[in-house]
Amino acid sequence: MKNNLFALLAVLLSFNAVAQQPYYNDVDLSLTGQALYVELQNKIDINNNTFTYGDVRDTVKFTDEDPSNSNNVLLIYGYDNSSCLTQRSRDKDDFGGTSCEYNREHTFARSNANPEMGSASNSSTGITADPHNLRPSDQQMNGNRGNKKFDDGSGNAGNVGSGNWYPGDEWKGDVARIMMYMYTRYGDRCLPSLNGIGATQSGNDMLQLYLEWNIEDPVTPFEDQRNAYLENAYGNRNPFIDNPYLATVIWGGEPAEDRWNLFSVNEHSTNAFIVYPNPANTQLSLTTTTALNDAEGVIYTVTGTEVMTFKLSTITTTLDISSLNSGIYLLQVNNNGKKITRQVIVK
Repeated sequence: MKNNLFALLAVLLSFNAVAQQPYYNDVDLSLTGQALYVELQNKIDINNNTFTYGDVRDTVKFTDEDPSNSNNVLLIYGYDNSSCLTQRSRDKDDFGGTSCEYNREHTFARSNANPEMGSASNSSTGITADPHNLRPSDQQMNGNRGNKKFDDGSGNAGNVGSGNWYPGDEWKGDVARIMMYMYTRYGDRCLPSLNGIGATQSGNDMLQLYLEWNIEDPVTPFEDQRNAYLENAYGNRNPFIDNPYLATVIWGGEPAEDRWNLFSVNEHSTNAFIVYPNPANTQLSLTTTTALNDAEGVIYTVTGTEVMTFKLSTITTTLDISSLNSGIYLLQVNNNGKKITRQVIVK
């Protein structure tokens, strides 16, 4: 049995090494919660004092190129081309501060950071010039947003609530992943609550709103395009674009898309088999589409040590895992000779 588990784990790890970007080869992705947050923070916290706010003006012509028109850039918060204000795609050369021109939007508003980011001159470096936070925006739309905090809404970008801002259905996932990057890169200076509205997730500092947007608006090739270019031009990547599920591993909530398939393994499953929450704390629920006939389950450490056994005879079974130490485990269910395996993270 241990040999089978070792083989399964080896397959899992080898697949991950291919699926995830080489940028993360020196990152310990077995970590969870705050430990993974710190690990990623150390990875992306580069000392780039040569990349300026002025450089962004030229960089966005590549990072934000419209996939449908290489002469244009996409404008964050834009949603149609019926007017300059709402325009979604604009000529790359129409940069400036007058009507029908675009400028650089600090998605995490400069004045909302604590301490504030400071002035934005073309020679500015550091947080003010971080290109992951800067997106082309119609200059009037940028002014309309100002430093309003992000809040939930639906449809197109605009004012919501009591002086808050909804980025639009197309852009809310982009915004959420930028907020996660800014909080991971700059810590408490860019607390999510400084730039957004709503409750935090399970006592963590991450807003539930951003976790929800991260799920509802998945990563697009446009975001991948930005991330790849900025790794070369700036020196780091946004991990939450590369794998939105990292947010789930760190802050919890409903599972986001796992683009690396890090946390799900399925050998020979004939039934849909869901394990949640994952990461888990004291309880773990297992749900199938059909009731199992006294299926036997085992939880192993990644070294193959059996730490728990259980039986499943109903559609949903809840396990008490409060005795398990924090870490990664393999949960295996044997149902009439068919094996179902899931990787489980205990916080």
